[in-house]
Amino acid sequence: MHIDNRMIFSIPKKIISWQKRSPFLILILAAIVGAFTGLLGSLFQLTLNFILNWHEIFSKDSSEFPYSINYFLIFIIAALMGALSYFLVRKYAPEASGSGIPEVEGALMDKRPIRWWRVLPVKFFGGLAALGSGMILGREGPTVQIGANLGKMVSDSCKLENKELQHTLISAGAGAGITTAFNAPLGGILFVIEEMREEFSYTKTSILAVFIGCISACISYQLIINSNPILSIPTAQSVPINSLWIFIILGLILGIIGTCSNFLILKTRTLLQTFYNKNNYYFILTGAVLAGISGLLYSFRSELAGDGFNVIPKVVEGFYGLYPLFLILIFRFFATIISFGSGAPGGIFSPTMALGAIIGVLFGFIVQDFLPSHDINLATFTILAMAGLFAATIRAPLTGIVIVMEMTNSFMLILPLIFTCTAASFMAQTLGASPLYSAILQTTLKNKNN
Repeated sequence: MHIDNRMIFSIPKKIISWQKRSPFLILILAAIVGAFTGLLGSLFQLTLNFILNWHEIFSKDSSEFPYSINYFLIFIIAALMGALSYFLVRKYAPEASGSGIPEVEGALMDKRPIRWWRVLPVKFFGGLAALGSGMILGREGPTVQIGANLGKMVSDSCKLENKELQHTLISAGAGAGITTAFNAPLGGILFVIEEMREEFSYTKTSILAVFIGCISACISYQLIINSNPILSIPTAQSVPINSLWIFIILGLILGIIGTCSNFLILKTRTLLQTFYNKNNYYFILTGAVLAGISGLLYSFRSELAGDGFNVIPKVVEGFYGLYPLFLILIFRFFATIISFGSGAPGGIFSPTMALGAIIGVLFGFIVQDFLPSHDINLATFTILAMAGLFAATIRAPLTGIVIVMEMTNSFMLILPLIFTCTAASFMAQTLGASPLYSAILQTTLKNKNN
């Protein structure tokens, strides 16, 4: 007896017919999609933390022998993890390459397929292997694409033929993925509304479904992990009105840096794609080399690898001086471009926020030296710069503001956040920078047609 691998569960035809007349069933399905996204996303995060903790324990055990065989083993294991990740992507689900968010947007435009039976295992295990090796990638890419594919899986399983209803569940899953990655339900909702504004179909039912999916994912995440903000940094202070002009300058600087970052990422993707086309194994070899180097760096100096959330509390507390911090910024800037541009199954949100945090602290050092009368602490600069660089890169300022506030519990900074993110978006737009995900999707569709 043949069983369709796309069929996970089914519901009676009478109920399927009923959903055409009432949104109730769609909202229930959105809650299911959100709950499963929260479950898989939490499992992804817990497993990733376990792997990264192994890195730290292994490096401490071998700290007395810096050139011992242990570091060779770290390189080999990380390289094998990278090779596995890139192999899974290349062999079974090329659409799982990168963050996956452009693929979700393309699916909402009916221009990209969603093969959830392939993408779900590849993105989960491939993402774990890539991020677990220490590469500079974010976990939000896997969780967003996993959530969107779960939405398509549920719609296929329930035989929803209406495209609008399918897109509603896909969007709810994508928002749930952001919610799970950052424990930020409002950020997940705004991500769909703002980032996917051109692809998302706005109706009362679809908006409510996204709300319910994100809430359901948040409940799952907090039941499995905890309800604490994912970043533990010193409390930021409120900012006096006469200091707001400082953050406009910060935003303009972040807009320039974000524009350069997007340009270099797109160029890197193009160059590496040309390199990969020469030989299929070059893609896997690139993953092995990048992962092996990242694994060594994470073991030696963890601030130089990983998603960057481990370095943010340190830079806020003044753990690094001006010049070491500047060197870390330069290294992570180019390493982020190479890691993400190589096609690894990981996101860019988290590394971008880490870069923003470093830039914010560097900017804070300068302001504290030249404008001591304003008395603004480093945590404030960190939070504002995280959101500002996000806004300049992704071009979703409202989403960046809310995600960072939920991550850091810094709701008192709403006004300076608006100033910083508006200035960053303005500068990026003035310089002619395209939103990163839109540019990647356009390139993907163009390559498909050629």
